[in-house]
Amino acid sequence: MKNIRLIARLDVKGANLVKGIQLEGLRKIGDPNEFAKRYYEAEIDELLYIDIVASLYNRNNLSDIVLNCTRDVFVPITVGGGIRTLDDVKQLLRCGADKIAINTAAIKKPELIHEVAGKFGSQCMVLSIQAKKTAGGKWEAYYDNGREKTGIDVLQWAKQGYELGAGEILLTSVDLEGTRKGFDLELVKAVSDIVPIPVIACGGMGEAADFVKVVNAGHADAVAAASVLHYGHLTINDIKEKAFLSGINVRR
Repeated sequence: MKNIRLIARLDVKGANLVKGIQLEGLRKIGDPNEFAKRYYEAEIDELLYIDIVASLYNRNNLSDIVLNCTRDVFVPITVGGGIRTLDDVKQLLRCGADKIAINTAAIKKPELIHEVAGKFGSQCMVLSIQAKKTAGGKWEAYYDNGREKTGIDVLQWAKQGYELGAGEILLTSVDLEGTRKGFDLELVKAVSDIVPIPVIACGGMGEAADFVKVVNAGHADAVAAASVLHYGHLTINDIKEKAFLSGINVRR
């Protein structure tokens, strides 16, 4: 049975680790690499760095941060935010990233998914999907950090992304992100069941039991946590111990 991964999500603005609610109202927390090192020492499985304002300014500001991080941290690192070209991907991989998460540029140019997967491998290409629930009970994909509507159905976009070569999906519920109210289990299950690639559930973790629920009921392959770790509401050990006692395979 496969191990379910626990991923620490680090949203970055400039040189600072930040956190908001529903991707808004960003609050400075500290040095992202200090948090990354702390999580690595506590046996996090992976790290996820997102330049949370990059798409607004048409740039990714994480090269130096990732380069410095990899001097002390030796777990897989995914980087997202403002990545628009193959050269952007190449630069971040050279700095030590293992995978690249793309949202805005993929929506504007879906063939970029195929180009990245073709040049660097599907395992490198993570399709980032920011989902908001619609009045009809479905989910719409958003971009520019959850600000811009696309009119695209999340399930259709997830399937298209897989068909274009994405090797993994980072699925963020904008409605629940930062709220600590639990994951959108219906959303995660719907996406997990429609694509044969790993789905990372992101947005809403408030207690260790949420990890168990989104794996068992949502069929998530990995779980990203931010607020609960950054503010010390839970430790990595708290989450993994709960998962282990619930019969979920995790790296301990």
